[in-house]
Amino acid sequence: MDNLPRFTAAAVQAAPVYLNPAATVEKAIGLIAEAASHGARLVVFPEVFIPGYPYWNWTMNPVQGSPWYERLYRSAIDVPGPYVDQLRAAARQYGVVLVIGVNERGPHSLGVLYNTLLTIGPDGALLGVHRKLVPTWAEKLTWTGGDGSSLKVHQTPVGPLGALACGENTNTLARFALLAQGELVHASCYIALPVAPADYDMAEAIAVRTAAHSFEGKVFSVVACSTISPEIVDAIAGDDEELRKKFARPRSALSGIFGPDGRPVSEPLVDDEGIVYAEIDLARCIQPKQMHDIVGHYNRFDIFQLHVDNRPRTPVTFATDPAHTTAPLSPLSTETTGITKEDA
Repeated sequence: MDNLPRFTAAAVQAAPVYLNPAATVEKAIGLIAEAASHGARLVVFPEVFIPGYPYWNWTMNPVQGSPWYERLYRSAIDVPGPYVDQLRAAARQYGVVLVIGVNERGPHSLGVLYNTLLTIGPDGALLGVHRKLVPTWAEKLTWTGGDGSSLKVHQTPVGPLGALACGENTNTLARFALLAQGELVHASCYIALPVAPADYDMAEAIAVRTAAHSFEGKVFSVVACSTISPEIVDAIAGDDEELRKKFARPRSALSGIFGPDGRPVSEPLVDDEGIVYAEIDLARCIQPKQMHDIVGHYNRFDIFQLHVDNRPRTPVTFATDPAHTTAPLSPLSTETTGITKEDA
């Protein structure tokens, strides 16, 4: 703690190459290179950037959206897998800590997709695979919820880093679980949502949630949100002019970097593609914590207790490892009867 990191952070606001994982990974690598050329040591991408968000859940009924689910499943990625290897190589090549959202195929079922955040170190190590705990509203038609095993803070060269996806940043207990592990840098990953209810200002909602976590925890937050490309509008809205108008709705995305006082460190970016940069000095987290340290002196742990079940959840638990289970023994096996040929 004598030498708290000072570094440049980058929040990427961009659209994926929709439902094309290879092209989206290529775009991501280009943006990582661009951010690194501006001195960024931490680069944060939007939620499910690879290869995009299932907007059809908000615009179609479940029967109409089912073929789109299959398209997303086929274009989702495996973790670990070749696309992850490319991202790891890019983080290593450019020496950055990388947080990026992906659609992850479940390894055990063709019906499972996860909304996943990957955290990768500057040496290319895959530090974390966080699966969104609760898909939000219409998202339940696409994603399976994760478990508490990935609710972790990672020790990185830019400091203790945690990450949550979109609506998880509204979950007070999930945020507290990260803060209580010493989080000082928080990555918030969002998607643009122009098809939200008419009275919902997505940009404002992102700013409020980011400011709240930064102020409550006295931490820095790097928030990255996707944008809406003409390609996405064409794919989802087609010739439906009313729906195309909805996708043109302003203030659907906001990206930026917020300090431990809850204020933006630099001007946030709204709607447009680009990269927001800001200098982060973790020493700025010390004095604010003297006033409110909700994971320290400003709490009553004799009154309040948070229990987190961080055990991995699997669809089946075997008493023994199936990979090492031998074939059933013959009824006349000496191992079962104890009778040898000589005894007989």
